Amino acid sequence: MSHSSRKAVITAIISNFLVTVIKFIASFLSGSASMANEAVHSLMDTLNQGFLFLGLRESEKPADTVYAFGHGQKKYLWNLWSAIGLFSIGAGLGLSHAWHSWEGLGSSHIIETVSILGRDISALWLNLTVLGIGFLLEGYSFLVAMKEFLTRMQASGESNPLTYLVRADDPTLMAIVLEDSAAMLGLTLAALGIVLTAATGHAEYDIIFSALIALMLGGIAFYLSFINMRFLADMRDMEAEYLFQDIVEDHPELERYHDLRSIIIDERNTVLVAEIELKEEAMVNGLKQKIAESTQHLLDTLTANETQRKQLQHYAEDRAAVEVIIGRAERIIDEIEQDIKEKLPRVSHITLEVEGIASAETPPAP
Repeated sequence: MSHSSRKAVITAIISNFLVTVIKFIASFLSGSASMANEAVHSLMDTLNQGFLFLGLRESEKPADTVYAFGHGQKKYLWNLWSAIGLFSIGAGLGLSHAWHSWEGLGSSHIIETVSILGRDISALWLNLTVLGIGFLLEGYSFLVAMKEFLTRMQASGESNPLTYLVRADDPTLMAIVLEDSAAMLGLTLAALGIVLTAATGHAEYDIIFSALIALMLGGIAFYLSFINMRFLADMRDMEAEYLFQDIVEDHPELERYHDLRSIIIDERNTVLVAEIELKEEAMVNGLKQKIAESTQHLLDTLTANETQRKQLQHYAEDRAAVEVIIGRAERIIDEIEQDIKEKLPRVSHITLEVEGIASAETPPAP
């Protein structure tokens, strides 16, 4: 977990926990449906970000005998459980509370004042004060997350925040940014509902805006589920594949490629597999001379006895031919792998099979 990501998650957890407590107190004292749903919203945010922290911590564990590529995907699993469970529950509870509040409109009255420590305080000002405190705390959390978000967006070369929000390779950071953005919007909706109810005397406004907050929670659950499921469904890394295609087209010794595939393991690991064909001139050019030199080197290494050298001549020629051909192919593969990893470090595992080496004809020995 990077220092910035850790700071963003911990800041969000602390901010949302404090806001959750004061919102529940305010909703209990004022009876506001919007404030109650905002309290549920903040509670879900707090629990969700706790899940995000656990997922980030688990994802840092190194590869072992069970998890060959590390534990990176556990982060997406925790995020998915959080999105489906916590936010769906939050949306359900919010809509249920809004429905019961709507049904009880005829038998309830608007609370105008509340008593705190023996002093009467306007329910309107209590709610607005709590929302203001929430706006400051969650606003700070939002700024911390957005700073990290914009830094990564600029590093990726993206200029459109909405586009980067959809395509970014770190769903945890996206979740924090989205949740903090939704928190700010939820506070605004709650304030509108409370102010309109106080101004008109109609509690319907408070209930309607509370239902909108619950629906927003449901929308977050759906979107977070979507962006995390992408990374749990063997999604292809199209950027890595396009980069490989460009490298093959520009490489002077490559003819074409086949069966190009990739799998995103997590934001730090992509596996890329392909079959490549080498140009004939890349294999044949200078091959005879290289085989002759390699044959001579093998014979010099094996024995100095002239009789034994003659007996080992055919073995040395065959072995030299294989070593030269495979060595030339391995050099080209190493060049491709190095080029890809320099330009896209997350491509951590590359498997390239060279077509035609087994059937390559060995030129006659000199």
